[in-house]
Amino acid sequence: MELIRKKRDLRMTEGPVLNKIIRFMLPLMITNLLQVFYNAADMMVVELSGVEDAVGAVGTTSAFVALITNVFIGFSVGANVLVARNIGAKDEAGVSRAVHTAVCMSLIFGVSGGAVGIAVSKAVLVWMGTPEGLLGLATTYTYIYFAGIPFISIANYLISIFRAKGDTKTPLIVLMLSGILNVVLNLFFVLVCHFSVEGVALATVIANAVSAVVLILILMRDPGPCRFSFKQLRISKDALREIIGIGLPAGVQGALFSISNMLIQSSILQVNDRMVAELDVPASYEPVVKGNAATLSLENFAFTAVNAVHQAAVTFTGQNAGAKRYDRVKRVMGACFLVEGCVAVLITVLLILLRNPLLALYGVRAVIEDPVAMLAYNTAKTRIYIKWAPFIFYAALDVSNAVLRGLGKSMTSTTVSLVGTCFFRVAWIYTVFRHFSNLESLYISYPISWAASAIAALVCVVVVLRHRIAAQKAETNQVGALD
Repeated sequence: MELIRKKRDLRMTEGPVLNKIIRFMLPLMITNLLQVFYNAADMMVVELSGVEDAVGAVGTTSAFVALITNVFIGFSVGANVLVARNIGAKDEAGVSRAVHTAVCMSLIFGVSGGAVGIAVSKAVLVWMGTPEGLLGLATTYTYIYFAGIPFISIANYLISIFRAKGDTKTPLIVLMLSGILNVVLNLFFVLVCHFSVEGVALATVIANAVSAVVLILILMRDPGPCRFSFKQLRISKDALREIIGIGLPAGVQGALFSISNMLIQSSILQVNDRMVAELDVPASYEPVVKGNAATLSLENFAFTAVNAVHQAAVTFTGQNAGAKRYDRVKRVMGACFLVEGCVAVLITVLLILLRNPLLALYGVRAVIEDPVAMLAYNTAKTRIYIKWAPFIFYAALDVSNAVLRGLGKSMTSTTVSLVGTCFFRVAWIYTVFRHFSNLESLYISYPISWAASAIAALVCVVVVLRHRIAAQKAETNQVGALD
């Protein structure tokens, strides 16, 4: 068993780069896709409940749920980088301190995040302009989902620890089994117990709880410095400071992104009201909301797939930065650009070509004789064509930000992303969208912000690497002179 675990831990500071990145990111990609499948399965199965607005209700909550979860996910990036850096530096005591501090943080963030989410859910959904038909369902879903946030938080931090040491297969196996459990429970609660949104939310909570328990048990048997022990469960001030230093910008970035997405969701609701009012027939549900929610769920698969490369770039960069192998960091960045670019193009092609059968899974279909159904379908199609044809720009931004974080420049990455995407989109909503007030003017803000931010992030990476390499050469020359 120990030999198997050692084989799972990649040596990121030695040997070829490209094949190791692919070996690292493929299991990670499948793992991430399984995590996203939780929410997608919620929306697909809840359509079977017969409640017309159930899909729209779950989709409406996504931006708000992400506002809470992105905070602790951002800090888990800090844990990933710190553990990876200490592994690269061969500091076993530092690795152990980082692991146990990270687990403590996951508990704190999970409990506090869940409490805050439950306390403000209804008020936030009302502020977003959620219609009465969606409000009750959406509130019920968020209450149950946030009750399970501690398990989701713990699972995310534990997965980041496994990734930091190069083991992406263990989380894959655990998430695969819990994903199957999630689907089975979804079907049981909806088809047998006749629940709606409350059933799929409960299934997600139970599946994440199982994942968290299994992952912690496996980490307790780890033969290396990442081994977890309840007796050592305490917060190290030094580790906490470093995790916060790296993770805080990522957490703030995720939270502000979610706020901008909440404003976009609010704008979607405005467009929905206007377009439904223009129909000559009554609508039994919110079609624009449903079409947007279905496409958003599909997009989560796309973002998650490329995020596997992002995580690879963060981890490989972190370990090589810890070992001061900046020449390999450049190779890591080039390999990740290549891999993520290929993944982005493949996703774009598949999403466009398979849009009809994929959207049908969410009950969104092109029914010519039904104007309400056509409004939902056209909403989804518009978002796919405008947002995903230039998805390659997002891939470039994603890799550049990952390398910056791995180098410890998380604040630089956050600043670029916030200014180039988050703040830009908010300004866009209050200027361009307010003038045109249509879906096209809303969705086009995504690719424009991706392209501008990608250029800025890449320039920052080049500057930081040049500075690090120059400083390393100067240090080497100084040591040589002393000798």
